[in-house]
Amino acid sequence: MSGYWKQLNDEMSDVIQSVIPGLVQIQNGRGGAGAGTIWHPDGLIVTNAHVVGRHDLTVRLADGRTLPARLLAHDTDLDLAALAVEGADLPTIRLGRSRHLHPGQLVLALGHPWGVVGAATAGVIIGMGPHPEGILQQRDFVQVDLPLRPGYSGGPLVDVHGRLVGINTMMNGPTVGLAVPVHEAKRFLKQRLGK
Repeated sequence: MSGYWKQLNDEMSDVIQSVIPGLVQIQNGRGGAGAGTIWHPDGLIVTNAHVVGRHDLTVRLADGRTLPARLLAHDTDLDLAALAVEGADLPTIRLGRSRHLHPGQLVLALGHPWGVVGAATAGVIIGMGPHPEGILQQRDFVQVDLPLRPGYSGGPLVDVHGRLVGINTMMNGPTVGLAVPVHEAKRFLKQRLGK
């Protein structure tokens, strides 16, 4: 492996390892599982609305602990939900600036595809804006050239510095993923929770 590729490989691996502690697995009591992102060290977690049910929510932290969770807020139009677990000093992911993303930038998505815990995939930003096929026109997405298989939903989309730029949401074809931009998640939390 040439020096450049080894350096890139090592740097990407380091980014993933720095972010993994802020990734959680969510069980919704219906047999489904998705991912979530620790937003605040006091136990606030952001995920997709389609990941959560109404009852029997549990969250598995990266350190192996499983905690009961309660639903604080959800918005099916934005496909965002906020959960709370009892915790203190939980590891978070630094927030990035999704409004500054542009095509060609490298990003990483983390989650639990098909039950594989703590998986990661990499790709590049395709664009920002409404759903590319005309549905959900009122919403902006981070559009990414990477596969977001089931289990990535609700997990973090991070830039090469390990900063959160989106919440993984859905696939739009074999290799195109969509994420809710982090600025939309911030607005959701402020409107619903005052945070």
